[in-house]
Amino acid sequence: MTTSDLILERLLSLHPKEIDLSLERIERLLERLGHPERKLPPVIHVAGTNGKGSVVAYCRAMLEAAGKRVHVYTSPHLVRFHERIRIGMAGGGQLVSEDELSATLEECERINAGAQITFFEITTAAAFLLFSRYPADYLVLEVGLGGRVDATNVIDKPAVTVITPVSLDHPQFLGTNLPGVAAEKAGILKHRVPCAVAAQSDEALQVIRSHAARRHAPLQISGEQWHAYEQHGRLLYQDDDELLDLPLPRLPGRHQLDNAGTAIAAVRLLKDPSITHDHIEQGLTNVDWAARLQRLGPGALWQYVPADAELWLDGGHNPAAGEAIAQAMSELEERVTRPLILVSGMINTKDAGGFFAPFVGLARQVVCVTIPGEKNAIPAADLADMAIQAGLIAGPAASMGEALLEAGRAIPSPRILICGSLYLAGKVLAMHALVSDKT
Repeated sequence: MTTSDLILERLLSLHPKEIDLSLERIERLLERLGHPERKLPPVIHVAGTNGKGSVVAYCRAMLEAAGKRVHVYTSPHLVRFHERIRIGMAGGGQLVSEDELSATLEECERINAGAQITFFEITTAAAFLLFSRYPADYLVLEVGLGGRVDATNVIDKPAVTVITPVSLDHPQFLGTNLPGVAAEKAGILKHRVPCAVAAQSDEALQVIRSHAARRHAPLQISGEQWHAYEQHGRLLYQDDDELLDLPLPRLPGRHQLDNAGTAIAAVRLLKDPSITHDHIEQGLTNVDWAARLQRLGPGALWQYVPADAELWLDGGHNPAAGEAIAQAMSELEERVTRPLILVSGMINTKDAGGFFAPFVGLARQVVCVTIPGEKNAIPAADLADMAIQAGLIAGPAASMGEALLEAGRAIPSPRILICGSLYLAGKVLAMHALVSDKT
């Protein structure tokens, strides 16, 4: 266990609740730290239910293609906490070092002086402190949960805000009412700050429009002020200013056309003349984002599956993500026919049945696992029952290795998709040894 691991474990004890949405605690700590949140470069603040991470990745790739130094803050991490904090530097950024992360966490812990504060709040304060000490051109900042009272929402005047597709998730914190969830996401809108809005349901969009009107925040809405669509194997992006003819994004899946379009809209709202068509094109083709329909190459997991299999990984975990992933797998099936086997593990706060439903008629079988080391993991046998209730053939396995062995021998030349949780994706990537400090 590293020094930062020990500190992070200690920070978990500073508040009895893992999640307690409020801005008071982090505002108090940031004041004691000298307000590092006021010393940041222009911020692109990204909220939404699905697609946040991909939009962040596209924005970073486009800005870095233009030679910008880009800080990036995301959550959760997959393998190591360091993945959450990427320091922008000339020629591309890098994940925060172990020594610097440990020192900054200890500094925040000392200045907080034992006061109640959640893990996410104190680590977000540490990220802002780190970012404030390195000059950069932009900070791409992902909301942790919700938006209105998320710790990242202490940024008073971002350059641009973004709202990706809104759907139901985290009902224990955000509720089961879609307009209410949309209101939480729209809480990041700021006075006269432009917002790029991805495609939304009518209910969610109505709420976002209402919040924007009260804040005089100009909206750039998918299907209205901008459009992104595939034509003849290209991504066409059109807004009120021009039509961009671009390559398809590197990240697979039709939903990535929408994510890429949302990122393009956000970057163009910066009104930075040094960011050109070529930089947007380079960003689309160079983008990298682990565990989002990621095809796994060489690594340790191949000891469990036949050489003629395909092995895919996705961390999506709610019904909307299930629909997007199933659509992507269906399109892949149309191009290259292979039987689809799911290997799935999920957390008990998620709608497992809703996630599995889109795979009915597409997946031949689901092999379920209990996510190791996660106290809220759904037991494999229970998850298999949920998949069966959703209309799939399913059964449990005792470990990821056994699940992959079962998937590999279930049917010749399978396409195996590991899915259902970012926590599971992190365990898988650690087993496979793919994530590096340069991710």
